[in-house]
Amino acid sequence: MRSHLLNDATAEEYRRSVTEGVERVAAKIATTDRPFTGVTVDALSPRIDEIDLDEPLHDTAAVLDELEDVYLRDAVYFHHPRYLAHLNCPVVIPALLGEAVLSAVNSSLDTWDQSAGGTLIERKLIDWTCARIGLGPAADGVFTSGGTQSNLQALLLAREEAKAEDFASLRIFASEVSHFSVKKSAKLLGLGPDAVVSVPVDHDKRMQTVALARELERCAKGGLVPMAVVATGGTTDFGSIDPLPEIAGLCEQYGVWLHVDAAYGCGLLASLKYRDRIDGIERADSVTVDYHKSFFQPVSSSAVLVRDAATLRHATYHADYLNPRRMVQERIPNQVDKSLQTTRRFDALKLWMTLRVMGADGIGQLFDEVCDLAAEGWKLLAADPRFDVVVRPSLSTLVFRYIPAAVTDPAEIDRANLYARKALFASGDAVVAGTKVAGRHYLKFTLLNPETTTADMAAVLDLIAGHAEQYLGDSLDRAS
Repeated sequence: MRSHLLNDATAEEYRRSVTEGVERVAAKIATTDRPFTGVTVDALSPRIDEIDLDEPLHDTAAVLDELEDVYLRDAVYFHHPRYLAHLNCPVVIPALLGEAVLSAVNSSLDTWDQSAGGTLIERKLIDWTCARIGLGPAADGVFTSGGTQSNLQALLLAREEAKAEDFASLRIFASEVSHFSVKKSAKLLGLGPDAVVSVPVDHDKRMQTVALARELERCAKGGLVPMAVVATGGTTDFGSIDPLPEIAGLCEQYGVWLHVDAAYGCGLLASLKYRDRIDGIERADSVTVDYHKSFFQPVSSSAVLVRDAATLRHATYHADYLNPRRMVQERIPNQVDKSLQTTRRFDALKLWMTLRVMGADGIGQLFDEVCDLAAEGWKLLAADPRFDVVVRPSLSTLVFRYIPAAVTDPAEIDRANLYARKALFASGDAVVAGTKVAGRHYLKFTLLNPETTTADMAAVLDLIAGHAEQYLGDSLDRAS
């Protein structure tokens, strides 16, 4: 079995196997004409269940053939222009090259003696991102597995900086459409069930600063401790950006930690046209960025950044076998000193390769294209009497609802929209997301593919309308 270990004697076998795998994937992507096959759980599960993992095939080609049957054929392909559902972007080729390199070398980014050059590359990218945000000379950060972990770490730092004797007195303020990870983080951090105060949003789904000021004042008068305000730089459902300058001003007034969750909107940091939409982010105490959303990176590629590097000490533990305290005095840069993780992939290499090949302007141009596409999509929806569109996009998300002319029952309209989304997914012709607005069911385009066109959006809207009309027609037939 040693023949399967990657080393000097097996380098050629590694080249052959990986090339064969890449060729299979490349052929699949080149010939995929739909984002999904429509396979069901009941159809796919038996194919996987019948595989005996204790009986290997002993042949790479045979394994790839099997993989075609249980995964590649039925995978959901985000590169397809009619994948319009979640915050999954098509990925750029330089990042895929980085992925191939990092997985083979297999550096672990916890300590210097496991990843010398990798440590410095990650630090360089953190510094670059902090500079793009404008956090100042004392800023720092670390790569994470994703926005949820980044938000958790930021709120951990905020909790420790609040210096509260009783965690039950701590309060976090976030808009009613902020990411669920804010409430999840509060629970994981041992805060009370009332720790997260939901702040109302305006018509554009942005946090109402008047309401935030009212809640901060109520917190102070009630003897509670305002631990953090979480402003969102691109909400998951609407792509809405909270009024960051005004929120920053309130945080400074009340002495509250400001965390900006820019997991989605971080693409504006590279934008050539829309950077001003995220102005005010430079006043944050911490920021979440997900490069695997709007920098076109493969999962995972994320980071948490802080204005004051000293606050990262709240995540620091020293182990004699790994990062003893003496290493701090010796100025040995161990990234584990900043991270919630220990063993950690060299995900930063993907972004490094992307910047070195494409440049930040290249990334920004792609993100600007999807923002422009969303603006065109909004015009399309606003002019179509079949649909109700919720807000004009700030980024690249459109939330809308099919409204049949002959039906007035909101519950029946809900069912028609739910059916349309399900039927569309089952057909494999397109994939869209769904959410709720004021308790009603809506559909969602998340546009992260510059290859998507207005014609694609128009075609998908026609498909949605067709499925909804089919449901309503069947429903009327059943009722009669």
